[in-house]
Amino acid sequence: MRVYVPATVRMLRSLVDERQLWPLGGTAFALTPVFRESYASGDTEELEYAAMREAARASLRLIASETDEAEKAEYRRVVISVDSEDATLRPDLDDAVVRLSESVQWEQLAAVHMDAEDAEDAVRVAAAVIDAADLGDEEAELALGDAEDHELAWYAPQEVPFVLELM
Repeated sequence: MRVYVPATVRMLRSLVDERQLWPLGGTAFALTPVFRESYASGDTEELEYAAMREAARASLRLIASETDEAEKAEYRRVVISVDSEDATLRPDLDDAVVRLSESVQWEQLAAVHMDAEDAEDAVRVAAAVIDAADLGDEEAELALGDAEDHELAWYAPQEVPFVLELM
């Protein structure tokens, strides 16, 4: 199953260094049967893209939590695509949510998706208001939309160390 793990740049650096990553709470996203049923139409590729966007939104929450820490946060959403047979469906949390019980190994990576530099300002604002957007604040929802208007760039696993080096 293709699984989309929300992450931050800091977590991605850790994955490159340690060759493994423990997703926060084991939480990831995937094209689950319930998620597929929640859409009236769309092929597999379109629906996997929707699941990846759910992971990108979760990445904003991780960025917001890093912002509260002493270290400087890097304002780029990161989604790590992996192939895993370890995913357990969690429809009690949301239609696309799955739980991983093991760490993600470097060898499982299919791709990494990350914001480009031009998205940083929008991501910074969205990370600050993600909770307000969830509670229905219209201005916060607009800020979230501004960040989500930026498409995530796609990187092959072997490109990731070089991309991080250039940041």
